[in-house]
Amino acid sequence: MIFAAVFTVRCRVLRSAALQFPYQTVMHLGIYCPTTCGVADYLQRYKPNMDRELDQMEQDLEDIANLTKGAQDKVVYLRDTETQAQKQAPDTYIKKSTSMLDDILRFEKSILAQEDQLYQLQSILQANEKRITDLKQMSLQLDQICKEPCKDTVEIQSVTGKDCQDIANKGGKVSGLYYVKPARAPEAFLVYCEIDSFGRGWTVLQRRRDGSVDFNKNWVQYKEGFGYLSPDDKTEFWLGNEKIHLLSVQSSVPYILRIEMVDWDGNKKYADYATFKLGPEVDAYRLTYAYYFGGDAGDAFDGYDFGDDPSDKFYTSHNGMQFSTPDKDNDKFHQNCASEEGSGWWMNRCHAAHLNGKYYQGGKYTEKDTQNGYDNGIIWATWHSRWYSLKETTMKIIPINRIGVDGQHSGAKQFGGLGDI
Repeated sequence: MIFAAVFTVRCRVLRSAALQFPYQTVMHLGIYCPTTCGVADYLQRYKPNMDRELDQMEQDLEDIANLTKGAQDKVVYLRDTETQAQKQAPDTYIKKSTSMLDDILRFEKSILAQEDQLYQLQSILQANEKRITDLKQMSLQLDQICKEPCKDTVEIQSVTGKDCQDIANKGGKVSGLYYVKPARAPEAFLVYCEIDSFGRGWTVLQRRRDGSVDFNKNWVQYKEGFGYLSPDDKTEFWLGNEKIHLLSVQSSVPYILRIEMVDWDGNKKYADYATFKLGPEVDAYRLTYAYYFGGDAGDAFDGYDFGDDPSDKFYTSHNGMQFSTPDKDNDKFHQNCASEEGSGWWMNRCHAAHLNGKYYQGGKYTEKDTQNGYDNGIIWATWHSRWYSLKETTMKIIPINRIGVDGQHSGAKQFGGLGDI
């Protein structure tokens, strides 16, 4: 159905509970548009103190220069005195001359030390001047941003449905935040919907973008969901196993799970799985699917032969595996895979695919970079090695009857979604 009103709420308190929907969840939106004007104010307070410190530093440099000049004058005086004394009475002043020469050497060393200090102070002065220049440039940029009107409300679209495809069928035309209520759900909850020009509505289950959200969470957090939902789709989150379960089992039309990935060179690949479902909590949110539907990333969910042992592929498959977290071990390994690798996932013993792994900047990492020596990055072994952590990932679902509505077959599609999503 379509409501006449558009829901808007303040970004600083935007949580599902605050929207007066009784369904409780730990998922929240966080601060959607923090102002940066305060940084400019801080700079204005910082600048007078820095100017005073620079003035004092310049005075110190001048004092040192005066001391150096005085020492140089003293050396010249001593040399002249020595020459004059030798002319008048060389034998009488020989000891005094030696003493003068010693004084000259000490003053020369003092001059060199003072010059070295002077160079150091000049370097500090130049570095501070560069910092001030950078801060002024930042201040100009922040001032420009502050002149733009702050969007301190978040728009939640008015159309609701059982999933994002249902919302698209009812008239939802733009990607953004929507409330969905699956058939068995006690209350509606917030999701991000990707809606394209072909009228396809993808319900997004997981998003990794920049490592801003720590995915090392416990069972309850993975059950309820964590991270942040935003209408511009620039945040990281896990929707929650209970919500994913309710979404995946509600329809007689099976869902396609699409996994999209981006590496650190900007390359994009995807993998599709037909008849995706997540079991209930009593079955530890067991992952099942019927078959690999297609894609160019390879079928890492089916396991991978790493060459370590003949049973590698069998023991790294994910179909039929229960969900494990560091505090709840449901895997097939004699130890806790999720605890060793620091995140929740459908572990076997342990994995060939792991999209909730640790975020490693740059992608490549080694055993020395890990806490326990295990490959704990964001992994898809049929594309990159287990010692390569992906930059971005997305997990999303859509009814299988929406595949190919643009006249293409899933296995031949390019990343972006059955055409361009």
